[in-house]
Amino acid sequence: MSYANYLSWGKIQLLFGTVPPGKQDAIEKLINAFYQFHQGVICMKNVMNMGVLSCRWIVFLSVLLLTGCANMYVDSSTREVATAEFKKPDPLHAVQALFEFQTKGVSNARATDHLKARVIDQIKSSGLFSEVSENPVDGGALLSITLNNVPITDNAFSKGFATGMTFGLVGSQVTDGYVCTARYVNGGAPAIVAQARHAIHTTVGNASAPSNATKAANPNEAVTLMTHQIISNVLNDLSHASQFK
Repeated sequence: MSYANYLSWGKIQLLFGTVPPGKQDAIEKLINAFYQFHQGVICMKNVMNMGVLSCRWIVFLSVLLLTGCANMYVDSSTREVATAEFKKPDPLHAVQALFEFQTKGVSNARATDHLKARVIDQIKSSGLFSEVSENPVDGGALLSITLNNVPITDNAFSKGFATGMTFGLVGSQVTDGYVCTARYVNGGAPAIVAQARHAIHTTVGNASAPSNATKAANPNEAVTLMTHQIISNVLNDLSHASQFK
């Protein structure tokens, strides 16, 4: 695995995997340090001195460098809904749009900053609103979207350890789940809530590609595709709600 691909995979896991937001800085340092160890720049003692948390990650990072292969797949169960299928209100209204990415229900500021502009642009291009702003708008309409990363495969590290010890001959697969919740309020009307689910699968070593999934060229493409698809689903559901206006 090249240095660029290794860091790309690691940083995407930091942003959108189930690493607790408060541990991200420490793990990012570990990712860089472990690669330097693999290249012979520093010794393992220095890596281990980075803290107890490093032990589990050393196992998983070892897998990537020993097998040289980690592939990501976007689950095909949730597909993109074209804006042409949205039910456009008449007349259109301005809306304040807020977005937050969460990891296990905890706000993840780094991932939020990485995705927010794309999500806001997608809302703007939906055709559901006359204006989309991150600030309050006339009429008080508010659309809040949260994208929560929840673990589906809890024993990722034990699976990774087995893969690493067999140098990729025995593969493993881990899955990250995502729950997107959109909440729309306009004036004094009751809130409209829409929810959709998605998943990204990661295989390491000699693991078969998951069924009903699309292989992504790189980790960033996987996250971008998943986000765009899941947002399109909650926007579509909102647009067809009888109270949406």
